[in-house]
Amino acid sequence: MRAFALVDCNNFYVSCERLFQPRLEGRPVVVLSNNDGCVVSRSQEVKDLGLRMGVPWFQVKDFAKRHGIIALSSNYALYADISNRVMRLLSQYCPDQEIYSIDESFLDLTGIADLTNYAQTIRGTIRQRVGIPVCIGIAPSKTLAKLANHVAKKQKQYHGVCDFNAMTARVLDNLLAKIEVGEVWGVGRRSAERLQQMDINTVLELKYSPAKRVRAGFGVVMERIIAELNGEACIGLDEIAAPRQQIICSRSFGMAVTLLEDLEQAVIAYTSRAAEKLRDQQSLAGGIQVYIRTNPHKESEPQYQPTTLLPLFEPTDDTRLLCRAALSGLRQIYRSGYSYQKAGVMLTGIIAASARPRTLFEDVAAQQKSASLMAALDRVNRRMGSGTMQLLGEGVRKGWAMRRGNMSQRYTTEWDELAVAR
Repeated sequence: MRAFALVDCNNFYVSCERLFQPRLEGRPVVVLSNNDGCVVSRSQEVKDLGLRMGVPWFQVKDFAKRHGIIALSSNYALYADISNRVMRLLSQYCPDQEIYSIDESFLDLTGIADLTNYAQTIRGTIRQRVGIPVCIGIAPSKTLAKLANHVAKKQKQYHGVCDFNAMTARVLDNLLAKIEVGEVWGVGRRSAERLQQMDINTVLELKYSPAKRVRAGFGVVMERIIAELNGEACIGLDEIAAPRQQIICSRSFGMAVTLLEDLEQAVIAYTSRAAEKLRDQQSLAGGIQVYIRTNPHKESEPQYQPTTLLPLFEPTDDTRLLCRAALSGLRQIYRSGYSYQKAGVMLTGIIAASARPRTLFEDVAAQQKSASLMAALDRVNRRMGSGTMQLLGEGVRKGWAMRRGNMSQRYTTEWDELAVAR
C-alpha cells in the first residue's frame, strides 16, 4: 500500500516568532499581512477565542485589547529561512519529497515498516533541531493524507500523527463521517455549497457518491478526488517544481503615493525582486507588465487602474534591462492627480535560459558580462541579506514601503539582528 505523508507546521508564522521570543509561549498571538492589514496566522489561543483567519485587523482591535492578543507584523525573511531549515531536515528522512508550500511538505514513505513511530521521530527531530511543532498525516493518497493531517491537528489522542493506513475501513469511515466536505483538498467554498445542495455534507458521503453523477456536475477533477478518498493514488509527488510561467511582484503602499518619483522607486524594487526569482529558476522573460492602482475602497476619490504590457527586444534576466522597460511602461500610464495605493509588475513570456533564441547579430560578450554581474549581485544578497546590494533607483528612505510597525528582528538572516543571549 502506498504511504503518503503530509508534514504541516503548526501555526507556522506564530511558531517562528515564538522561537526567539519565549515570552509569547502560551499567549494569544496573531501575525498580520502586508501593511498590518489582516490576520494571516493565529496561535491556538487565538483560535480558541473564535477570531477568524483573514479578518481585517482594524475591525478586531478592541476585541484583541480585551483579550490581550499580541499582534506582530509579517517577517517574511525569518519565515522563509525557518521553512528552508525544516524542508532540508525532512529531505534527510525521505528523499521523495514535494515542498507544497512554505509550511507543508509531502513525503512518500511507502515501504517504511512502522509509519507512526517513524513519523513521531520526524516530529521530535524537527522540534529539537529547529524548534517548530509539526503534525503529520499518513494515508494511501495525498488527498487522504491532507485529511489525516487535519485529524492529527484537531484530535489530541493522536499525539500529532494520524495514520489512516493503520486503521480498519470501519474506523476510517467513522472519522470521515465527522469531517465536513469543505475540508477536502481541492473542494473550495463554492464547490462545497453545491455538494451540500446535492445532500453531500461530509467527507464520507463524498467518498461513496456515484463518481459519474459527481463528474457530470463538477468535471473530472472531482471524480479524481473521489478516487483519492477511496485510497487510489491519482496524484503523485511533484519532486521538482515546474518553473513558473509568470512571476508577479506587487505590494500595497504603506501610505498613499502621488509622485511619479515614488512610484518609480517602488516599481524598480518590485522588478528587482521578480528578476531574482527569474534567475533563481534559470529562466528569461520576454515581456513585462506594469500596473498601478488607486484605492477602490475609497469611492469618494478619483479612480484610475491602468496596466501596460511591454515586449522586450530579446528575452533577458538582467535586472537593469527589466527595470528600464518597467520604468518606460510606468511613465506611459502614470497620471498626476491620483492617490495610488498599489503597484506591481509581472514577468511574462518566460522561457528556460538554455532555450535562449540565437540571432545573427547577438552580442555574446555583453550577455556574458550581464550574466557575471547578475550572478555577483545574487551572490552578495544571498550571503549578506536581501537588498544588501540594489539599484540606486530603489531609493533609500522609501516612504512608500509597506507598514510593518510590529515586526520582529530577522534573527537568522541579518548579522546586526542576531538573537542575543543574556
